[in-house]
Amino acid sequence: MVARHRRRWPVAITILGVLAAVAGLTYLFWPQIFAMIEDELIYAQKSSNWARYSAGESLPGTPDLKNLPARLASRNLKLGAPVFMRIFKREFELEMWMKRGDRFELFATYPICMWSGNLGPKLKQGDRQAPEGFYTVDSAALNPNSQYHRSFNLGFPNAFDRAHARTGSLLMVHGDCRSIGCYAMTDRVIDEVWSMLTSALAGGQKRVQVQVFPFRMTETNMSRHAANPNIGFWRQLQAGHDAFVRDHVPPLVRVCDGRYAIRPATGDSDGSAPIEVSCPAT
Repeated sequence: MVARHRRRWPVAITILGVLAAVAGLTYLFWPQIFAMIEDELIYAQKSSNWARYSAGESLPGTPDLKNLPARLASRNLKLGAPVFMRIFKREFELEMWMKRGDRFELFATYPICMWSGNLGPKLKQGDRQAPEGFYTVDSAALNPNSQYHRSFNLGFPNAFDRAHARTGSLLMVHGDCRSIGCYAMTDRVIDEVWSMLTSALAGGQKRVQVQVFPFRMTETNMSRHAANPNIGFWRQLQAGHDAFVRDHVPPLVRVCDGRYAIRPATGDSDGSAPIEVSCPAT
């Protein structure tokens, strides 16, 4: 009996050693492992969205698109009020915020059917990446006759993108569920987004600020992606994200020395300020 127990010890020690080695390797290579898992999950979401779209089904989380007037009235909001948008790639979500009083309120969150590429900014023409950053949309960016139903141009490259020699053009938010560097919303969803966007511009808002993020900019998510080579850029985006979360007013966004410079806006702002190269006076 004693001999049998003694023979078990080497086996147990070997198993513990293997487990420790696996744990050590997992810890050492976790950033790469996490990135691979994330890529697979994103691919699975895109495949699921395409399957639902192809079957004529609405994506999970789609609001009641047949009842926009009642939904607006229930929130004491109306078409023509200034709007503001946020896009989150990883979550496949576009948020529509509307101004009431001196603050913006979240009106609706729409599922994004498709975006191309991976997490990270667009760098050059042909890389099939959907852009990330801060953009503005004016009436000249609207295309009611898009081959993808309706579309609006995000305005890539903006002043920041140009400062980093990023190239590309015609990066849109549009209908359908196909994307080459764009954000595809399906026709029914883009119709509602279009209605609020065009009404705001017609109502006097000169530009609509659109903030595009790789994921929800929580510290937990930032820590998960700390080893990503884009983390420095994402920290700049986080500053703009956090400014809006704090004030519920789109911040003033400038580009200074090749970096985004974020300043809080006042309650009378509607987010119309252009994104320009401008450094604060010293």
